[in-house]
Amino acid sequence: MISLVVSACLGALVGLIRQWSAQTEHKDAVDLGGVRTYTFWAILGCLGAALSPPEMPVMLIVVLALVGSHQLLSVRRTQGQLTGSTTFASALLTIMIGALVYWDQRQIAIVVAGTTMVMLGLKQPLHSWTRAFKPEDIRATLQFVAITGVILPLVPNRNFGPYDAFNPFSTWMMVVLISGLGFVGYIAMRLLGTRAGIILTSLFGGIASSTATTLAFTRRSKESPAMAEHYAMAVVIACSVMLPRVALTVWVLNPELAAKLIAPFACMLLPGVIFGAWMWFVHRPGVTPVDAPQITNPLSLMTAVKFALLYALIGFLVKAALQFDLLHSGLLPLSFVSGLTDMDAIALSMADNVTSLSLTAELAAKAVVVAAVGNSLLKAGLAISLGAPKLRRDIAIVLGFTALAGIGGLWLI
Repeated sequence: MISLVVSACLGALVGLIRQWSAQTEHKDAVDLGGVRTYTFWAILGCLGAALSPPEMPVMLIVVLALVGSHQLLSVRRTQGQLTGSTTFASALLTIMIGALVYWDQRQIAIVVAGTTMVMLGLKQPLHSWTRAFKPEDIRATLQFVAITGVILPLVPNRNFGPYDAFNPFSTWMMVVLISGLGFVGYIAMRLLGTRAGIILTSLFGGIASSTATTLAFTRRSKESPAMAEHYAMAVVIACSVMLPRVALTVWVLNPELAAKLIAPFACMLLPGVIFGAWMWFVHRPGVTPVDAPQITNPLSLMTAVKFALLYALIGFLVKAALQFDLLHSGLLPLSFVSGLTDMDAIALSMADNVTSLSLTAELAAKAVVVAAVGNSLLKAGLAISLGAPKLRRDIAIVLGFTALAGIGGLWLI
């Protein structure tokens, strides 16, 4: 009895979402499966499993065949206009949910039911989302699948080159990590579009690419000087988001090193937080809609190759410095120069190789902080050279104090 009740409840929930989705899409649709039908299907699955001998679920197979045949006939009768593969699949899954409940696999049954409900309910949002895709997005995503699911398992996991500085597997793993994280911000920006205010746009833009976001809003300040202070806040937010994003990627590889970065990164965040709070309470920039900055898809093959080359170059320079006994004296200058180019490459290099390089966590953390200082100064230079006067003033002050806070934070490591 308990199995029947649980099966009926799960089937009713799946049917509720299916019926709502069908009625939303077709106001006068023929009833091809709703709360009652899915409840019956789940009960049939439970009874099919209960009435079958333990060694062979004969009755369950019969139920699946009958319901499947009925769905195929329905598709043929309506010429696929009112039902389709989604209804067919959800019907068979609902029957299996009932069988799983009877077999005392209720956790699996709940997961299957929940996943089915989510996929049924997301039909319209998914359709709207995929319509917004551009050909280059599809190509870049397929390239990412290729470099992750095809190339990554095939590349050798051993050291090559002078000083054994190049490990193909480790390099591609870093590409996958940083590209995947950037893609989260990229997709969020594509979904929000012009509906987002400056705060959300700069927040997700900072996750995708803080440098590209800085350039985009800096140039817009020249086109719309009246919005210069608002665009300055967008730049500050994007640059500030870079710090927790870097800390998160470092934590994935080396939690000990990430813990060392908390105090100096918190100091570097303070000027941006103060400026953001002042702008929020004085000018309320978050209610001003803006177009999302044009940021290239971080999953593109060219972006991945560029990052891999930079990561490999930094790894080579670090290993070479170790061979010539220059690592401890030359690591911080190398980190500063690397931060002018890309913050993630040196941070991930330190997180992934701190043990093999015989570095202390403190020195590795200082290298990451120095890179962050260099990156902040680079973005300040871009904003000062390309932005409107008001934006130049605000960015120079905020990012200048951010860099100073990073230098002071070295003593907290």
